[in-house]
Amino acid sequence: MRNEALVGYLLHQRSYQEKRALYYLFSQQHGVIHGVGKKGAPLFMPLQLFATGQRDLKTFSQIGVASQTTTQTDETQEDSVPNTLGAVLSARPYENITGQQQYSALYLNEILWRLLPTEDPMPVLWQHYENSLRQLRQPLSANELRLCLRQFEHHLFNELGFTLTLTHDSAEDVIAPDCCYRFLPDVGLVPVFQNNRQSEHLESATGQTVLMGTDIIQMAKLGITEATLNHWSKLHRQLIDHLLEYQPLQSRLLWQQQQRYQQ
Repeated sequence: MRNEALVGYLLHQRSYQEKRALYYLFSQQHGVIHGVGKKGAPLFMPLQLFATGQRDLKTFSQIGVASQTTTQTDETQEDSVPNTLGAVLSARPYENITGQQQYSALYLNEILWRLLPTEDPMPVLWQHYENSLRQLRQPLSANELRLCLRQFEHHLFNELGFTLTLTHDSAEDVIAPDCCYRFLPDVGLVPVFQNNRQSEHLESATGQTVLMGTDIIQMAKLGITEATLNHWSKLHRQLIDHLLEYQPLQSRLLWQQQQRYQQ
């Protein structure tokens, strides 16, 4: 690409030189793109910029905060790209993401830059990400916050080809309400013929998600709702950990440290 105008969100950055940084950008047009640009690009704000380069590492220039109308279009005109980071802030202010929502936004950024392939366009997932950030700018209850994260994870799994099957077990048998199942990411739901107490012991001893058939049937029927939220959270966490090869998430560690500090 040569001086191509892009719209995207900054997922992660590292210092590169005294006045420049290595950016991981989730772009509307090309998915995740790596590039080098002037330090100072903000998190959680839609950005406009120019990208140049044929190799994996691009050069980013004229980085600026985009207006709302720009993020709703697929094509960005070159003369609409601001020359400085603050050029359009007065024209289109954005609410900051703060508190628990900020840790959640950092979490979304981290799973994206660690799991998505580079330069693979994902416009549907990009829109879901933008919608999630919009939700995180609003006051949310604890369950509303968790629902926001689980719903985005669901879209991410679908994009990565990890659609969860909840109607049948790993042997293609219909989920039985009176049976327990453990979830194995590479296999699916595997029946374990134990009672509730034994299943709870198995879950704590192995770290695997164990669910009753009645709960799985409810998850398949209702989707991700407050009634099924705890079960989805267990399932999603195990799948995320599997996709990350059980390497820790820095955003999760930061949130845990903050929780301990508040106690």
